[in-house]
Amino acid sequence: MHAVILAGGKGVRLRPYTTALPKPLVPIGDQHAILEIVLRQLSTAGFTSCTIAIGHLGEIIRAYVGDGSQWGLAVDYATEESPLGTMGPLLNLRDRLPETFLVMNGDVLTDLDYADVLRRHRASGAPLTIATYARKVHIDFGVLTTHSSKVVAFTEKPSMDYRVSMGVYGLSRTTLDGYTPGLPLGFDELVLDLLKTDNKPHAYDFDGYWLDIGRPDDYDRANAEFTTRKSLLLKGA
Repeated sequence: MHAVILAGGKGVRLRPYTTALPKPLVPIGDQHAILEIVLRQLSTAGFTSCTIAIGHLGEIIRAYVGDGSQWGLAVDYATEESPLGTMGPLLNLRDRLPETFLVMNGDVLTDLDYADVLRRHRASGAPLTIATYARKVHIDFGVLTTHSSKVVAFTEKPSMDYRVSMGVYGLSRTTLDGYTPGLPLGFDELVLDLLKTDNKPHAYDFDGYWLDIGRPDDYDRANAEFTTRKSLLLKGA
């Protein structure tokens, strides 16, 4: 099994932590970087190879990870010279990729079974499988519904339930057909294009532990929770 880790972003929302370090290498706990945790998890799940798409401070990632042998993985790299969006880096890699593979952000902390996501993707025959997570959004205001300048409904401080993308996907290589290498391609654009077809993306619903470390508050939470979650995230460590 092969995975592509997207690690080329600048991590703007996580500054100042990412001023000198790429976001996937910010430390979690006393001994681990996020990317190390992800690579250990992939290896434990049975993945044998991985491509890391790098850009901002990418040489630091390359120096840290090396060839991946310390985690039992064969790691290679794809350098993003300019921002290409979430899916854009895959277009330059297309000829190097297997028929189906896992794609994920390099800053995700979760106990998701990556191998099962890929197995389910293969079994579904879908062009794209999206790992999803339940989120509840609380609105701190009274919400009005209006029509023709009249208030027709009112709800006091409602909560809304959504399923959101976890930043982990099963993808088929043929799904990339028709897109131009070297041009940006966002996850949103790919999904909207697929929704126009008869072959819709599939969802892989997950309700375990998931934290997208995109903001300082998320990063602080990850460090606060890591000690109690370590055995869950790093099985056998």
